[in-house]
Amino acid sequence: MQEKKVENPANKTPKKTNLLDHNSIKHILDESVTEIVTSKGYPEDVRMSNIRLLIGAIIIVIALFAQFYNKKFPENQDFLIGCIVLYVLFNGILQLIINTKEKNAILFTYPPPDSFNSTGLVVTSKMPRFSDMYTLTIASADPKSISAKPSVEFTKSVTKWFTKDGVLVEGFFWKDVEGLINDYAKESKKSK
Repeated sequence: MQEKKVENPANKTPKKTNLLDHNSIKHILDESVTEIVTSKGYPEDVRMSNIRLLIGAIIIVIALFAQFYNKKFPENQDFLIGCIVLYVLFNGILQLIINTKEKNAILFTYPPPDSFNSTGLVVTSKMPRFSDMYTLTIASADPKSISAKPSVEFTKSVTKWFTKDGVLVEGFFWKDVEGLINDYAKESKKSK
């Protein structure tokens, strides 16, 4: 009789990073946070990413039209000026979205399907350069909603989650992030 093997997160290939590379550490932690939050029943909301991709595609099409327009320079001057104006305009819109809506967000979610809450989560992270302190914040995706909850955050040293070889100890990190998600859920019960 054969036994079925259930995949355990502890049996996965360990996530390893270069401990001297700040961006690599933050990237591996952000990816893990995304896995943890989505595994807790929060489906990912990719609308903002799709909008950014659409605007990026429009910018590329404008640049291609400007580059490959079939008339030579003096004849296509008005067309090129129009393309430059559109290129700058759409790049400005893209930067406005990134700087106002996204900020440091690594994940937008919908509310869990079985929840009475009508807002999802915005998960943000910060890790200042030349620092080992990682800040993770969970907030409501719609702070003006009646069902919005107060945001929760923690700041901890990444040395608590990595071995000397740069392997992420997922159990410790998973426990800390789950604790933050649970704190966020408790905040709603306290506020009622």
